[in-house]
Order: sequence, then C-alpha cells, then structure tokens
Amino acid sequence: MNKDAAPVFKLYESDLLRQSTGDTLRPGGFCLTDLGVKSCSFLPGARVLDVGCGSGATVERLVSLYELQAIGLDSSELLLESGRRKNPGLNLIRGQGEDLPFPEETMDGVFAECALSVMEDLDQVLKEIFRVLKPGGWFVMNDVYARNPDGFQGLQELKLDSCIRRALPKEALINKLNEQGFKIHAWTDHTNLLTQLTVNLIMTHGSMSNFWLKTSSGSDAGSDASSCSGTCSVDPSLVQAALKRAKMGYFQLITQKDAAAVREG
Repeated sequence: MNKDAAPVFKLYESDLLRQSTGDTLRPGGFCLTDLGVKSCSFLPGARVLDVGCGSGATVERLVSLYELQAIGLDSSELLLESGRRKNPGLNLIRGQGEDLPFPEETMDGVFAECALSVMEDLDQVLKEIFRVLKPGGWFVMNDVYARNPDGFQGLQELKLDSCIRRALPKEALINKLNEQGFKIHAWTDHTNLLTQLTVNLIMTHGSMSNFWLKTSSGSDAGSDASSCSGTCSVDPSLVQAALKRAKMGYFQLITQKDAAAVREG
C-alpha cells in the first residue's frame, strides 16, 4: 500500500449514514430484500450468503422472517462486532468478497446489497459468487449505478469508500455478469429509493453539503470516527458535481447461475 496515498473515508462505517438508513445502510431499507426473496421463491431452510453484510441486518431478517440458513460476510470488523453485540446468534464472519471461504456449489442464493460497488475487484467477486452458488442458484443484487456512463470516471476519483465510488453503468455491469455465466432474469430501477434517501439526509443534516462536510471532519461520527485515519479530503462540491454528472440511479438485479454455463476451473 502506498503510504503517501490520501486516506479514504469509509462512509459505511460512519454513523453519519446510519442516522438516516438505520443498520441496513442502504436506500429503501428491507424493501428490496423482501422483493428479492419473493422473486427467487426461497424456501425455508435454503442456504444463503449475504456478501458485504455490514452489521448483519439483512442476515437477521432472512433468518427470523423467512427461516433461511443465512450467513453474513464482511471485511469490516467494526460493523461485524456491532452486529454480534446486538444479536450473538447471527452467523457473521469476516472475509473478502474476492475470496469467499466456502466450498463450491454450496449456496442456494447470494445477496449483495449496496456492497459490490465498494469492493476492489468486481470481476473476482462475481467469479467467487458464481463458484459458491449451486447450479440454478440465485444472485440478488441491489446497488447504485451510473445512468450516464460518461460520469463513471468522476465517481472513481472521489476519496470515498462508499457504494457511489464504483457505480458502473447498467450495460457494463450486465456484461460482466454475462461473462461469468449468470443468466439475467430481471433488472428493475428503484432510483426513487435513492431520491428518498437524499431527502432523508437533507432533513437529518440540513443539506447535502453539510453531510459531505461532516464526512471530512468526522463530525457526528461518534465512536466510528476512526473510519477515517489521518485527514480525509472530501470536497462537497466535487462529490455533488460527480453525482450530478453520473446521474446516479438505484436498481435491483435478479440473476441465476445457469447450470448449462458451468465452466471448468
């Protein structure tokens, strides 16, 4: 790691976002989680993995409401420990999406909710998800995307470790999934949920400029202020300009591991 590189603020570890989203840390809360379960017709006892589970809010819902055998995986020990304190019975483990610690073809389903866009190597993560899914297994993805492909570069340049930094255009993401062997079943736009989250953030923090300024200073970050070591440089004007150019949207994508597309090695 380059010691001279500017520190990146991990927005998902800060209380600033949680004040408006709760523990789900994403637009719409459990709305798309529930839709995903119903779209895939998971039966009680199905084994599912939540990649980028945070503090385990989705895992708890999948277990308690749908009686699924749910496992959560996240790279943030801070968020995992928070989830374990709230619910010691949850199956939450630390790990990387690029190297899932499970045998191949062991999962009936995988969820990734506002998670893949914060991971370093998306292609490797998708390869790993494909590997651990059973033939015919379902992959449910809810995330942000750049409705204007020309704005993608500006998002990448932001010093924010959040689900806006690597938001891909729709076509690019679908191409990556097809290349891995996933069969696309449904793409639905839910940008209204992202719009509502923006409204909630403004109501909580006074304005989006105030929100982004707080991410720079660590203000109101509570015990999670350590999510930015050193001096974080988050310029509100740059963030908002990048978001406007990219025309940020929010989607749910339902895909399936095509049994006929299982590849060697």
